[in-house]
Amino acid sequence: MSGVGEGQDPVAAFRVEAADLLDGTEQALLDLTHDLGSRELIDTVFRGMHTLKGSGAMFGFDALAAFTHHCETAFDRVRKGLAPATQELVAVTLSAMDHMRALVEVQGQASGAGLAAAGIAAAGEAILAQLHAAIGDTAAPPPATTRDAATGNSDGGDAGEAQGGWRIAFRLPADAMANGTNPLILLDELRDLGEAEVVAQTGAIPPLDVLEAQECHLGWEVTLRGPATREAIEDVFIFVMDDMDLRLEPLTAAAPLAPPLPAAAQTPAETPAQTPADRPAQTPAQTLAETGPARAARATGESVRVPAERLDVLMDRVGELVIVQSRLAQLASGGINGPAGELALRSISEEVERLASELRDTTMVLRMVPIATLFGRFRRLVHDLARETGKVIELVTDGESTEIDKTVSERLADPIVHLIRNSCDHGLEPPEERVAAGKPAGGRLRLAAEQAGGEVLITIADDGRGIDRERVRAKAEANGLIQPGQVLADGELLQLIFQPGFSTAAQVTNLSGRGVGMDVVKRTIEALRGTIDVTSQPGRGSVMTLRIPLTLAIIEGLLVRVGEGKYVIPLAAVEECIELSLEDDIRSRGRSMIQLREQLVPFLRLRELFDTGTRPDAFQKIVVIATGGERVGLVVDQIIGSHQTVIKSMSCLHRGIPSFSGATILGDGGVALILDVVQLVALGQQQEERLRAAG
Repeated sequence: MSGVGEGQDPVAAFRVEAADLLDGTEQALLDLTHDLGSRELIDTVFRGMHTLKGSGAMFGFDALAAFTHHCETAFDRVRKGLAPATQELVAVTLSAMDHMRALVEVQGQASGAGLAAAGIAAAGEAILAQLHAAIGDTAAPPPATTRDAATGNSDGGDAGEAQGGWRIAFRLPADAMANGTNPLILLDELRDLGEAEVVAQTGAIPPLDVLEAQECHLGWEVTLRGPATREAIEDVFIFVMDDMDLRLEPLTAAAPLAPPLPAAAQTPAETPAQTPADRPAQTPAQTLAETGPARAARATGESVRVPAERLDVLMDRVGELVIVQSRLAQLASGGINGPAGELALRSISEEVERLASELRDTTMVLRMVPIATLFGRFRRLVHDLARETGKVIELVTDGESTEIDKTVSERLADPIVHLIRNSCDHGLEPPEERVAAGKPAGGRLRLAAEQAGGEVLITIADDGRGIDRERVRAKAEANGLIQPGQVLADGELLQLIFQPGFSTAAQVTNLSGRGVGMDVVKRTIEALRGTIDVTSQPGRGSVMTLRIPLTLAIIEGLLVRVGEGKYVIPLAAVEECIELSLEDDIRSRGRSMIQLREQLVPFLRLRELFDTGTRPDAFQKIVVIATGGERVGLVVDQIIGSHQTVIKSMSCLHRGIPSFSGATILGDGGVALILDVVQLVALGQQQEERLRAAG
């Protein structure tokens, strides 16, 4: 879990924690749409808002605390059975979560007047009006001011001021003091609210021989006189309330207040801390962890959550590196004399190589995040799309524990959003159409991930109507993408949907249909050195499969030479290497095909493609690669060997060259370009077509 380190802005740290807490609460709301009667989910939402309100007030986010207070009060009414949990309440609360995010980002950068000028305050009051209507409260909601959050003026029944004061009985959890809670400070805060008479309850103190000195065995009964409100009293216990026993009663009430339960009488079934609905919500990270792996913490901004054990491994490697550096410095100061010195230098070199390899692997693991952090974002998207389109859509996820580089995960978000919107808008049919086709009224959208070697396969599948190939062909012919009657393989035909401006939608909606988006999806995936495959069965749905490298920082590569230049081919794309003799090269002129185990494989002569201007070697090599389900050979002069490739970005002058995805620095200080095999094969096909047209 991230914390506030030395020199770190505590407000920035709060924003990170608040974003995690908002994500966890949002996921609980989405779960609530499928089980409106779940007390556990209702309590999870209430607990998340309660913690966010208290933490926000602590860090000076007063507008956030005030707004969240009203949402918390609404779900408190639901908890107490005073209002029902409805789909409308969940929808309004989801809008409120978006407003809270805006308040977290904006507050601190703008004053209250600035918030009003930005329209944020007005939007918040409109949401609160909808919230009160959703819980059946026809009274106009009070303005979302800081004073409300502090004084507790709400529709919570007896949450207002008690005329004579309050009788308070409370007992802290046994481990309260071990966790840093000081009961004396809590009692002092109660005294600040008015005249207080405090009586300690000592009946639960065990005999001395079994007494645990670190546990809290006392209870307290406090008579508080003054205009304090229930909310003000509860705020005193805000960080321990979910794990304690607290009883409040106005002094004007005739019935005496029941004393707090003795510790010995709190059985596991009776103790609030032991029930799933009332587990403590002391920190955003704890609250989020309770919502399951599908709702893991999303990395926000520039921060990444790293398990402590991974940092320990990194520190061990750095410690070993320091020791080796000391050995090297000692050897250098004494001089390398004779075979013994050379042997010591070789030993140090091997040790540095081992440590560099382990540091590389350890550092790469630090950048890895579960793909659940990506998938979790799309539950809200699917929920909103279902409401907007009037369809019933079930989102199913699989393989959420698969890990992927954080940078890759962030850059995948927008492409997957486009694919999901198209599946929901075009792929899945309305309920009546599905029933008429013999399908369930609700459509299913499946997101799955799995690791395959150095790649991650991400699948977006729906059980909708599928892609109409005749409409795709007709649109492609009308746009001049293909010739009328041109023979295309099924995969080639389906790939046409990624052409710029291509759309088969009968009408344009606010979701899709303008012919933009899918070409951006393909460009983004290819920029990640990935590919996208499409399969579809009419009436049964479509499947989009994204093949993405695990990381963009370091890859395993095959170093080759073409002419005088050196190039790196990503090893994940390499299938095998074979020799191309001069005779075979001459024999294949004009058709660029070679027979490999009874299969014809086309190949590209990189020497001609790059126009090196030098004569080919007598014995060239063919590197067979797999791209997009096809096998293609790349003819090179020499295969140097495997190479750990640290990817460097191309300069602004060379970034537009499609054949290369980056560069790397070799051990001798030279530069090798990294081949983009997908773009390279496409460039070779274009060259073949030009030669064929010219000949």
